[in-house]
Amino acid sequence: MRKAQAKKLPLAPDPKFSDKQVTRFVNCLMWGGNKTVVLSAFYDALDKVTQMSGEEGYEVWKRALVNVTPAVEVRSRRIGGATFQIPTEVRPDRKISLSMKWLIRFSRERNGRTIADKLANEIVAAAKGEGGAFKKKEDTHRMAEANKAFAHFKV
Repeated sequence: MRKAQAKKLPLAPDPKFSDKQVTRFVNCLMWGGNKTVVLSAFYDALDKVTQMSGEEGYEVWKRALVNVTPAVEVRSRRIGGATFQIPTEVRPDRKISLSMKWLIRFSRERNGRTIADKLANEIVAAAKGEGGAFKKKEDTHRMAEANKAFAHFKV
C-alpha cells in the first residue's frame, strides 16, 4: 500500500532579493549545511556577473535559469521486452529543479578558483545561450525530438 506523499515545506525568501527561488537555488548549491557561507558565495557570484556583463546580476541569473529550463525530457519505459525512450513534458516544479541542478553541476565542473567565480562564469554563459548547462538542455530536447516516434507510448 502506498503512503501519502510528503508535504512540501514552505521556503523562506532570501534576505537580499526576497525571492524564494534564490533560497531554493542556494539550498541546492549548499554542501555541508553552512547556508551563510553559500549565500555569501552566491551574492559574490552575482556581483561578479554584474561586473562581467554590465547588467544587474540578479536579472542575468533569472535569464540564465530560463535559458536552461527544459520543456521536454525522455523517460525510459519497458514495453514488450524492449526499453524505449519516451518523450514527456516536464512538470513545472521539475523544470525549475532541473535547471538549477544543471547550472550548479556545470559550474562546479568549470575551472576557476572559487565557487563564486565558477558560478558567475556559468551564469553569464547560460544567459548568452552557451555553456554546459545550456548544452545539456539542447541535448535533452534533441533526444526527445529523435524519439518522438514513441510518444504514443506515454508514461
